[in-house]
Amino acid sequence: MKKITKKYSNSEVTIVWQAEKCSHSGNCVKNNSEVFKLTDRPWIRPENSSTEKIIETIEKCPSGALTYYLNDTK
Repeated sequence: MKKITKKYSNSEVTIVWQAEKCSHSGNCVKNNSEVFKLTDRPWIRPENSSTEKIIETIEKCPSGALTYYLNDTK
């Protein structure tokens, strides 16, 4: 399988998605459907939620396909 990594950012946080790790559990969509919308392109829209909610959602990802880092806002 080809390794696909995509990044999606708002002003505070960058979401990193690694396709080959994704188990498609649906936890991201269930926990934060404002950001994770399977029918949209791009399917991850971090501008639609608070950074705190995004982090909370990513920490529930069972496969580790979703990670994040805080943007340097200096």
